[in-house]
Amino acid sequence: MSTVISPLSVVADGVTLGDGSVVEEFCVIGRSGPTDEKTVIGDGATLRTHTVLYAGNTIGPRFATGHHALVRESNTIGENVSIGSLSVVEHHVTLGDRVRIHSQCFIPEFSVIEEDAWIGPRVTLTNAPFPRCPSVSTCMKGVHIERGAKIGANATILPGVRIGAGAIIGSGTVVTRDVAPGAVVVGNPGRQTKTTDELTCPAGLDHRPYPPVESIGASA
Repeated sequence: MSTVISPLSVVADGVTLGDGSVVEEFCVIGRSGPTDEKTVIGDGATLRTHTVLYAGNTIGPRFATGHHALVRESNTIGENVSIGSLSVVEHHVTLGDRVRIHSQCFIPEFSVIEEDAWIGPRVTLTNAPFPRCPSVSTCMKGVHIERGAKIGANATILPGVRIGAGAIIGSGTVVTRDVAPGAVVVGNPGRQTKTTDELTCPAGLDHRPYPPVESIGASA
């Protein structure tokens, strides 16, 4: 498979771009920054217009970005991951296989998002308990989202919070404390109202909307 790079984009020296990848117009791939580490992107990537990806990232196959996505340095990103338009992923972030980050999201440094997690539009993760504190760099703590969890649009997750596997965070929820696996949490501050096992199909179909937590990712 051939790789296609627009002549209107910049792919820096030290970038390894896998076979069958496409780099659309006005992208900057391997932008120099705090690290001079090489950037490795797996086969079949699609980097859409105005994507900026700093040097020092390790990214698996079938990576995709929307338009105007920004990915900073020193991140580890798995296979079949997508980052939507206008989203920002800061440095030292870990994204597992098949993670979906939708448009206009903010994923700060030290965040961990495990495989099969889904991040809805305009979700904000945070990592600074006291912004502008003189010691903020020593007390930052990223959010950890476990496998298969789903975060609804416009939700905000506070620093250091852990979202359990398969949990669902409702749209607009502000999550201030850890969430149990399989919990459904809504409101401000977020409160558990039920579990995913208790959810029913709003269209009246005879099926469970989500599989048991233990089966998430098993067929991937």
